[in-house]
Amino acid sequence: MVAGLVLRHVLRFDDQASRDAAEKPLSPALECIYIPVSREVETQTAILSIALNDAINERNAGRREIAWRLVSIAASEWERVAEIVPALLDAMQKNMPQVDAMVPYRGIVARRFKSQAMIDFLRMHELLDRLVYRSKMRFSLQIHILRRAALTLTTEFGRAYHYGERTEDRPPEIWQRLDVFSHDFDLVSKEALMAFRAFLVCLPPSALDAFAADLEPILRRSVRSAIVQDEF
Repeated sequence: MVAGLVLRHVLRFDDQASRDAAEKPLSPALECIYIPVSREVETQTAILSIALNDAINERNAGRREIAWRLVSIAASEWERVAEIVPALLDAMQKNMPQVDAMVPYRGIVARRFKSQAMIDFLRMHELLDRLVYRSKMRFSLQIHILRRAALTLTTEFGRAYHYGERTEDRPPEIWQRLDVFSHDFDLVSKEALMAFRAFLVCLPPSALDAFAADLEPILRRSVRSAIVQDEF
């Protein structure tokens, strides 16, 4: 087992396979499934990041009331992304039996994250991830880790936000926590899209229609949320 772990690390099998999967162009049929979902996730995470960055700038300029209103906008966008990403990962898990052989996906690593909550969470799973050799089982484990990571960050962000909302006690530590949680959530969202792309490449053509049907509620929910926001 030790020899196998060392050999895989030395030869960088995982890194090469992940790069190949990421660089392989999608067919038109796969693009029709991938692009609407990826565009929705990327748009919402961009809005979230911009709102929170503007909030931090307003706070640094001394405009604390405006700053916290922007935090509230960021929190609202976070809720939307926090619905889309787990739903996307759930759809992949549901359709996993349709895949015969899974392209290895690198998975998320602790060193790329800033929050201690995520670093501790991922370190617990890194060894288990390396001990699983079957690509399909390993991919399934990584999907589970991504989903848990998204939920963990949502809980931590919500805890910090509601504390500031409830008590109006917003010390620098609260702002720092909101910033690092947002950074980590953006990484998780991007990793979810990478996993989504790798999954599409491995899905047989006969399973595409069923998988696309499982993704439709994600986009419908996003459109419905946008309409409600526009009305208000």
